[in-house]
Amino acid sequence: MKKPVVIFILFMLFSPSILSAGDVTERLEALISKAYNEINFEEKPDFEIFQKAVVGFYTLKSRGSLGDKELLTIIDFSKSSNQKRIWVLDMRKKEVIYHNLVAHGRNTGNEFATNFSNEPNSNKSSLGFYVTGENYTGKHGLSLRLDGMETGFNDNARDRAIVMHGASYVDIAFSKKYGRIGRSLGCPSIPVKGHEEVLTLIADKTCLYIYHPDQNYQESTKLLNEEAALAFMSAE
Repeated sequence: MKKPVVIFILFMLFSPSILSAGDVTERLEALISKAYNEINFEEKPDFEIFQKAVVGFYTLKSRGSLGDKELLTIIDFSKSSNQKRIWVLDMRKKEVIYHNLVAHGRNTGNEFATNFSNEPNSNKSSLGFYVTGENYTGKHGLSLRLDGMETGFNDNARDRAIVMHGASYVDIAFSKKYGRIGRSLGCPSIPVKGHEEVLTLIADKTCLYIYHPDQNYQESTKLLNEEAALAFMSAE
């Protein structure tokens, strides 16, 4: 039986008409907990953040928005910029591929990210789910275009030139000198060392989730479809 047919059958089996919302949440949390415990994290993201990222990842898969790489990138902007707060995960192999520092926008905050925007020239970071685009070479060398999937929160990312790139100011030595790493114009920039390999790997329709416990975003996002996520996770 072909996978799309299997997924459709499972979606019907786990639809709200058969399972209560509580049952869906309970079964989904069990599957996500299993994945969380199978991944050999050196430093784990909070489970709540991982759970949201995984649900959004499978929601995007259910919409046909992602490619075949099965990669999930999580950025936790609730953490200090002096901490490693980006993870690139291989969800098929249950492996951590990358864990490092990542910058936020200069008008988003100093050491901590507190203010977010989708507006051009705001020099702020944008929250939510993205799908990675193509690599290109610009003023920061090899870079990666991002397409925001959330209307009103990050869907101006491409027009704003919000991309992922390497930057010399994303460095522990910088943070020791200034009390924080450097800041971008809104881009989730990463350390220069190894950035080309990372940006090449996660290019072409993989999922990126930028988290912060921002109440407006958390109450408004429409990419946390538990039924769709449960159907896809059950099929794998």
